[in-house]
Amino acid sequence: MSTTRSELLHPQAGREVARLGWLDALRGIAAVAVAIHHSTFVYTPQARAAVIGWFNPGVWGVMVFFLVSGYIIPASLERHGSVRRFWVSRLFRIYPLWIVAAVALLLLAVVGVSQVRGELYRFDPVTAVLAHVTMMQDLLAVPNAVNVLWTLSYEMAFYLVVVGLFAVRWHGRSVSLVAVFTVGGVVLGGLGPALLLSGSAGAPVAVAVTTLVMVAAIGSACVSRPALRRAGMLAGGGLALVLVVLNGRLSPWFGLSILAVMFSGTVLHRAENGTVRWRTAVLACAGVLAVTVAQGWWHPEEVEGGPVSWTVSLVLAAVTFGAGMGLRHRRVPGWLAGLGMMSFSVYLLHPLLLKVSDATVGRWRDYDNPAPLVVFLAILLMVCWATYRFVERPMQRRGRELARRMS
Repeated sequence: MSTTRSELLHPQAGREVARLGWLDALRGIAAVAVAIHHSTFVYTPQARAAVIGWFNPGVWGVMVFFLVSGYIIPASLERHGSVRRFWVSRLFRIYPLWIVAAVALLLLAVVGVSQVRGELYRFDPVTAVLAHVTMMQDLLAVPNAVNVLWTLSYEMAFYLVVVGLFAVRWHGRSVSLVAVFTVGGVVLGGLGPALLLSGSAGAPVAVAVTTLVMVAAIGSACVSRPALRRAGMLAGGGLALVLVVLNGRLSPWFGLSILAVMFSGTVLHRAENGTVRWRTAVLACAGVLAVTVAQGWWHPEEVEGGPVSWTVSLVLAAVTFGAGMGLRHRRVPGWLAGLGMMSFSVYLLHPLLLKVSDATVGRWRDYDNPAPLVVFLAILLMVCWATYRFVERPMQRRGRELARRMS
């Protein structure tokens, strides 16, 4: 949910900026779709109940996000060839707004507008905070302080896996990786959420080990000795895979399917650049889509809205991304590209604004009223423009400057 086209490009590459505007458009539309999905709980519950069995805009938006991340992230690392620069850009991209959201959530709790999610009280404060600071809380079975944070756990896991693959020069084997994760999801499909490493009792140890490994994995980018740097990168990738398979809130098939979807985006990027045949890329992505759809029918209790909604949402996500690629040479309207640039703010902050709405406006339980939803979206976009303008963009600029000095 947190990629940006500027990190993929050299500052002077104006043609590339225009060419990748379609990714901004997809991210912007996907972020608004997720915000609308959650807003319908509050403002139009009856309309939501009528639609959710056929189409889930939240699933659609999240899967589009994952495809975009898969398309951009490995390319960003490979373009610069520097793990150190990669991590600096990632940390400056994600954490500034994450900190703003965390502070806002605490302030809402202090003034009594909203309480921190009750499930978190089963964990000691240090464990809960560290799990969220690493952004791996959903893979450590620690409840998310804000519901949308679960996707950041899989984003971070993807980063760690990509860096680990880069360490052993396996990052180009995207088609094989798609096959491994897809087949792995089928093999482990009979397992529910494993929780083999944590749960409430083992969480402090699991969180502490995860924190140490992640510090070593990211910090190893600054180590001069190649062997130690490679060991840290591999440790981070191994940690991510272990947590996806053996731990977390979601079943292994779901987590591995997410990784398969993300690497599908990578496969399409390689096809566009001529390192993978288009026929191979299309077959690989079609296989991921078919198997992931089938998983929803195999595990209907684990997909919101049921298997029909799961199927329609996944197919439309694939069609949307494909349409975006097909129109990639067309110029994207400025307002749509701008929406994409602040999509991370839209995604991360809309649940907090909904908490404020709950405490002030209340919920429409007996009838649907779309007018407050429209007002909510308008206010959300104004808030997100401000956070992008004064938080995200300045910190991204500083991150790029620091990364250039460190290269």
